[in-house]
Amino acid sequence: MVWLSGMLGAAMLVCSGCVAVVAAGAAGAAAVAWVRGELQTTLSANLDRSFNAAKEAIEDLQFVKVSERKDALLGVLVARNAADKKIEIRLENMATNATKVGIRVGVVGDQELSLAILEKIKANL
Repeated sequence: MVWLSGMLGAAMLVCSGCVAVVAAGAAGAAAVAWVRGELQTTLSANLDRSFNAAKEAIEDLQFVKVSERKDALLGVLVARNAADKKIEIRLENMATNATKVGIRVGVVGDQELSLAILEKIKANL
């Protein structure tokens, strides 16, 4: 019975479009969630540093920047890659030294490219 309830829980997790991934970084492991085509995690940096790191990542990866918006609570970067996929990086101020980041590539998402973008952002922090 325990095995069956565990399998049902796992099936519900996959069916809801949410998959948790653990990505190892230079400072240790950080939780990364894949939710309905968007990679989500929290960076250990304030919004200004995180936003600048994301802008540098777009330049480093040679994406074409379409737009950027930022205020004290939220920053949004939109770019396109060579395949003309839309890339949106959304950064939200969570605390003095924490920023929630969401990365979506295209309409349904691209987990591999989203992880590559995240790693480039982390490298620029």
